[in-house]
Amino acid sequence: MTATAEPAPRPAAQAGPPAQAGPPGRDEALAKAATLIEALPWLSRFHGRTVVLKYGGHAMTDDGLRHAFAQDVVFLRHAGLRPVVVHGGGPQISAHLDRLGVPSTFKAGLRVTSPEAMDVVRMVLTGQVNRDLVGLVNRHGPFAIGMSGEDANLFTASRRGAMVDGEPVDLGLVGEIDHVDPGAVLALIKDGRVPVISSVARGADGEVYNVNADTAAAALAVALDAAKLVVLTDVEGLYPDWNGGDQASRGEVISRLSAAELEVMLPGLSAGMIPKMEACLRAVRGGVPQAHVLDGRLPHSVLLEIFTDSGIGTMVVPGGEEPAQ
Repeated sequence: MTATAEPAPRPAAQAGPPAQAGPPGRDEALAKAATLIEALPWLSRFHGRTVVLKYGGHAMTDDGLRHAFAQDVVFLRHAGLRPVVVHGGGPQISAHLDRLGVPSTFKAGLRVTSPEAMDVVRMVLTGQVNRDLVGLVNRHGPFAIGMSGEDANLFTASRRGAMVDGEPVDLGLVGEIDHVDPGAVLALIKDGRVPVISSVARGADGEVYNVNADTAAAALAVALDAAKLVVLTDVEGLYPDWNGGDQASRGEVISRLSAAELEVMLPGLSAGMIPKMEACLRAVRGGVPQAHVLDGRLPHSVLLEIFTDSGIGTMVVPGGEEPAQ
């Protein structure tokens, strides 16, 4: 979050007696109060609005980060926002496929999904990762309810392909979302719950598809008229020279860019980053005011983005200016 209204000027300091040393812990308490006051305009701005969080990357596999993310979700809910979580589970799927001796193949940043692999994807996403995340959130209260993109026909998808080096490739049971029916999610939100959704979808042909979680989160954010899409990943954000050899040659993280600017950059990104930035593009082109890519390796990165003046990561907006809320 890189742009905000300028705060009112502070009144000039008044002359007075020298400050007295406060009791032990006073400075720490004042720092906490300052942090809360900094969050006040953002609390007002996003109160009652839906925020879609795509949960993935290292934040899913590091125990401390998993707990921190669950705390962030609960904080948002208590602060008056309406968080919705969409998750994948790439590391867990790969680990399970390895145990079964099923090879994992990726093309264009997407997992090639055979019928055998799809059974594992469905089981791991909905039966393991979803339940684990619901359990972490519900340690703090009866908030989270897990569901699959299949439930109530939330996501309807059809088979998608991809182009690699100008040639079409078959991705198997990888789906592209054709339709989102958010009714069940809206009912949960209205009831004060936090929907936690795994990224699988049913097709009109009765087939079940593996859907990229970034893509699913973007489509859901549009359907819910969300105020934000937040995508957690394993990098600090988008760099000007994505293919630079080291950190210095890549340049500083881009704090904000327009949809048009992102569209120009997309072909030069790595295969793993393309689905994430395409999701941001899809969201803002679909009416979501802003989409963010954050470093999920940083504890409480979601709170830092939403409730601080400086923000972190890369924000994508429809045009050159941050939209008004």
